[in-house]
Parts: sequence; C-alpha cells; structure tokens
Amino acid sequence: MDYSTVKGRIFDIQRFSVHDGPGIRTIVFLKGCPLRCKWCCNPESQNRGIEEMTMNGKTKTVGRDVTAGEVIKEVERDYIYYKRSGGGLTLSGGESLMQPEFAEALLALAHQKGINTAMESTAFADFSVIEKILPHLDLYLMDIKHMNSDKHKAFTGQANDKILANAQRIARSPVKLIIRTPVVPTFNDTEAEIEAIAKFAGSLPGVEEMHLLPYHRIGSDKYKGLGREYALAHIEPPSQEKMNKLLEVVNRCGLRGQIGG
Repeated sequence: MDYSTVKGRIFDIQRFSVHDGPGIRTIVFLKGCPLRCKWCCNPESQNRGIEEMTMNGKTKTVGRDVTAGEVIKEVERDYIYYKRSGGGLTLSGGESLMQPEFAEALLALAHQKGINTAMESTAFADFSVIEKILPHLDLYLMDIKHMNSDKHKAFTGQANDKILANAQRIARSPVKLIIRTPVVPTFNDTEAEIEAIAKFAGSLPGVEEMHLLPYHRIGSDKYKGLGREYALAHIEPPSQEKMNKLLEVVNRCGLRGQIGG
C-alpha cells in the first residue's frame, strides 16, 4: 500500500516540542474528536470540518487537507534532532482515531523512515480501529479522565466504558502505554478520584507511569473566536500544593507519577 497518498485533515504541525513523548518531537494535530471535554484547550480540533476562528481581531481558517506524504516530508526536516534526543513524531488532535486510515499512514511512513512514533489519544473507538494502528506505534499516551462513567459523560459527552476496555486491550499489546489524566477542579481533582484512576492504571499489564496534567485556561479565548461559550471560565487551576498531593497518591499506588506530560 502506498501510504504517502492517503489524505487527511490537520489543523497544525508543531515542531521542536518537548512534550507528548520523549525527546524533541514534531506534533501533528488532526481534526475531529468524538468527545466534548469542557476544558478542551483545542476547541478548534473538535469539529472535523474546516472552520473560521477569529483571534486578536484576525480571522484564520482552521483545518487543511494534506496527504500523509506531505506531512512526513515536514516531519523529516528534524530527523537529526530526533536521533540525538530520542524524539520523533506524535499524533494529537482532536482524536487521531477519528481519521484511522490517515493516522495509520502517518505512523507507518514514520516507521519506514526510522522515526519513533507516539499518539496522544482517548482510545474512544472500536478496538478494530486501534488494532490496525498499534503495529506502527511505539508509545500510546492514553487519557483516562475518570472512573465514574456518569461523571465522565457529564464533562466529556461520552461514557467511559469503551475507553477502559480499550486500555486493557492496549496494555496487552507490545506498545508502551502511559496513562495521562487531566486534573480538572470540580471534575476529578480529589484524592479519591485520582486514586481510583491510579489503581486501574496499576492493574494494566506493563503500565508503570501515570502523568497528571493540571488544568489551565490556555486556549479559552479560542471559544470566543469560534463563537462558542467556555463552560469552565469560573474554574481556577489547581495549586502546586494540590498537584503535589495528588502526585503522592499516584506514587503510593506503585506507579511512577509526574506532573505534566
């Protein structure tokens, strides 16, 4: 199969990132997401369609159609930095699994070029979709936001049963799996809620790390730019003291915790 001709829709490519995987990375942001997390810092990623967003008085088009080959050419520009730092390509979004053929093509082409691959994902998809991507993936950065399905649905628009089931399946694959949890006040910032997630993460075969990602307001202005309301405008980010206490909870559960991803 000629992966280079597979088409998809992205809204950004970020070079020289030191987040979302080891080393220096290029992050490719794909359009479309089945969740509607109230704290989402990339609301322009949620709708698969091409949109207009106004920021600082300037209107820009969000979303463009590209081939996997075109994207990989840009990713390859920093090959020397990947090799020196242990970095590579990370797919983000949105949710990459909303464009499974395109995501598979990007990851497969990166592997063909000897580039390390990672994907930041909710794993909200049929496992048959995820299964096709796993052979081309070195690291799965999986968001687990809450263990209570009703509360998960209230804040994200979707129940969590499919996500938790897929976490168990992914953990049985050869791909390295790291669990990440956005810590959002009023949603999941109690010690009991984080402990429940950490215990589940610790039950997954081979999972050793859990990253706590503190809620922030970066991206809140984008909602206005898209003509949407930001639902959590009244929420303050968690304090460093709060994050440290939650980190202790994760570590007590036998995982190697860290703040930030």
